[in-house]
Amino acid sequence: MFSRRSPRRSAGLKLQAMDAEDLSCLSALLQDALVRVGDLAFLPEQRRFALIGSRFDWAAEANGKRERCRSGVHFEGVRRVRHRRVARDNPDAFLELLALTFEPSQEPPGGVVSLIFAGGAAISLEVECVEARLSDLGPRWRVAACPSHELDENGAARS
Repeated sequence: MFSRRSPRRSAGLKLQAMDAEDLSCLSALLQDALVRVGDLAFLPEQRRFALIGSRFDWAAEANGKRERCRSGVHFEGVRRVRHRRVARDNPDAFLELLALTFEPSQEPPGGVVSLIFAGGAAISLEVECVEARLSDLGPRWRVAACPSHELDENGAARS
């Protein structure tokens, strides 16, 4: 699933998720990505949902660097999209992605991919199967702050 470009170029990720386990890997890499509402798109004719965001690089943070990079993510085989608490009338509003999850339907391999954002916002994608791709789109840049979350009594991040 994992591949990297030549180390001479920006070491950008190009990943594919084809099942729930793969999707959990993408979720970890995308945790705390900042996504502008105007950079979310459902393309019904192509059955594709896509977004562009700035991904916090947790691997770099583990090495003492705080960096972000632009990343594109798209999901294939999307039948329907539902939004909850997403200000679609404000394309300049930002969402902070907390997690990607998959809930299988009673008729596998279909189900619902959920994009869960801070503040209770969510996007649910009714999909034929799990098929997602993540690609870093350019160079990294340094940031001053590391994302952090208030934790509940079980150690889970509060949205």
